[in-house]
Amino acid sequence: MDPSSPVADLTALYIQEIGALLFGLVFFFLYRQSKVVYFGLWAIAWALRLLATFFGFELLRTQHAGWLAPYATFEFAFAIVLISAARAGFASSMRDWRTVLRLIAILPIFVAVVWAYGFYRRMDAYHASHALLLGFVYLYNFFTLRKAVGVGARIFRFSLVVLAAAFFEHAGILLYLVSQHDAPRWALYLHHETYIEFALHCVLAFSAMAMWSESQIDRVRDLLGELDHLRRERKHSLDLDRLTGLLNQAALAHMVEQPAEYEGVVVVCDMDNFKDINDRYGHLIGDEILRNIGNLLQSSIRHEDQAFRWGGDEFVILFHDQRTEVAARRMAGIEQRLSDFRVRGVGVLPITFSWGTAETHGRALREALDEADRNMYTFKRARAADGATRTRPHGG
Repeated sequence: MDPSSPVADLTALYIQEIGALLFGLVFFFLYRQSKVVYFGLWAIAWALRLLATFFGFELLRTQHAGWLAPYATFEFAFAIVLISAARAGFASSMRDWRTVLRLIAILPIFVAVVWAYGFYRRMDAYHASHALLLGFVYLYNFFTLRKAVGVGARIFRFSLVVLAAAFFEHAGILLYLVSQHDAPRWALYLHHETYIEFALHCVLAFSAMAMWSESQIDRVRDLLGELDHLRRERKHSLDLDRLTGLLNQAALAHMVEQPAEYEGVVVVCDMDNFKDINDRYGHLIGDEILRNIGNLLQSSIRHEDQAFRWGGDEFVILFHDQRTEVAARRMAGIEQRLSDFRVRGVGVLPITFSWGTAETHGRALREALDEADRNMYTFKRARAADGATRTRPHGG
């Protein structure tokens, strides 16, 4: 087939129609999936380009300059929408329509100039000016998307700058051929230029798909991070005692089941005569006492230590990497503060509790916990027998 023949021109036009339809569907799909205005405007632009090719077909078929006006209208509308896309960026809405409205306002003037220019110089000069315009539009898109990140975005921007360079080259070559009055070579170049433009726009469309895929991967990664955060928070909330805010019995049982050795001191403490307090003042006062004791224990230990409500009025404290002497001093300080314990509506209500300690010495946590529990009950029985209010606990 002779590329300079009308049939070859129609073939090039068919390629433009197929490309406009294909690229429009790609960007419409991306818009539906992402709701990004930039992709939506590109889909609209390609729809306008598809309409322009229909008028271009009539222009080529009839060789009547009257078809040039609607053809130029939709081609220029294609450029306007791409400028709008560049100004919108990857936002979810269009913030500034003023530039777009100004461009639309000069559309009739542009169409009249293009029609007169095409009527006087025929289609060769029109294609040169149109290529120059698209070169600037694609270059503008390239610069406005400079903050886009990711491999897909870089390929997309690279495609834009290559397309801009290609259009500038097309404009220069076409203007040269027009000045030489070389119609056959002009038609031949325009025929091949259509294939080059189609290939470059394919790269642009696929890079847009890659850009969307990267955004989806980032979104999935963010969702997984949020899900992991919620899972940790949920697990933490399941490990907390609702009344005291301390770790609960299930959390302690989980730690006890761990095979790793624990280094430090285990303290088991139990309130003295808490049943009598409940019977005298009621369970609401008893709950308030337990809640305040939980706050006191939590504020009296280090960040790396842990306090548990083992059940009822019994508590467990794990002092990491500490010795019995240090743990005993801390427990004496807590007991001193409980001696001036105040309850709303009751006043001063001294609280005493018995406690026992055990060092792990490289043993499993369960063994140290059992020893501290035995020491606590030994201390409680000794206190009850002696009638004392404060006695030094038995250490392990």
